[in-house]
Amino acid sequence: MYRRSAAAAVLLAAALTLTACSSGGDGRSDEAAKPKPPAASSVPDPADATDAPPSPGAKPTGPVLPDAKLTPKTGSFTDKERKYLSGRVPEKMDPAAFLQTGQESCQRVERTAKRDKDAATGAVIAGEIPDATNAINHLCPEQKPILAAAEKGFPDGTRPAPAQGSYRALTQSTGCTWQVKGKDGAVIASGPETAPKPGDKITAAIPAGAAEFTSTGCYAWIPA
Repeated sequence: MYRRSAAAAVLLAAALTLTACSSGGDGRSDEAAKPKPPAASSVPDPADATDAPPSPGAKPTGPVLPDAKLTPKTGSFTDKERKYLSGRVPEKMDPAAFLQTGQESCQRVERTAKRDKDAATGAVIAGEIPDATNAINHLCPEQKPILAAAEKGFPDGTRPAPAQGSYRALTQSTGCTWQVKGKDGAVIASGPETAPKPGDKITAAIPAGAAEFTSTGCYAWIPA
């Protein structure tokens, strides 16, 4: 009886030893010993990178298609489309794709202006419509009044050496605030004087000699 118990104890000890070895020798379970997937790297793999198409509004930094090669795969470009594309299409880009961006910009200006001219003007000033200036001048010249209004304005943010005058914010936000600083950095004007209500027009008066105009939440400004 004693011998059987001793033999059983030896067998049990051997089994426990084998179990410990199979779990890494530190008593952890097999599940814990399984390799975990590597942590995601913060550095992208160059093989995964894709070249973003150049912005039509940006001046090409490399070779461009000569005018003689500005031809679509089917059909032909109109004179005004050729003028829009001339000297601006990167050498390896499809001119039709470049043109499409300009056409879409015109469509956006037209749709927005039909509903709200201020909103269209603000979108051009804020740079939300790609290549708006070239698109309007060449592809949809009927929208030049919107462009002319936008060229007199400026976007939300900080504007050094602002021109004296009264300006109107192109925003529906009641959180629009502004201030003017002099050359010594002191605030010489700010507003609105009272919290605006929905639908109120927000204006800012910039005095002569202002060194800096800063606004927040105002979207864009045009002369009042």
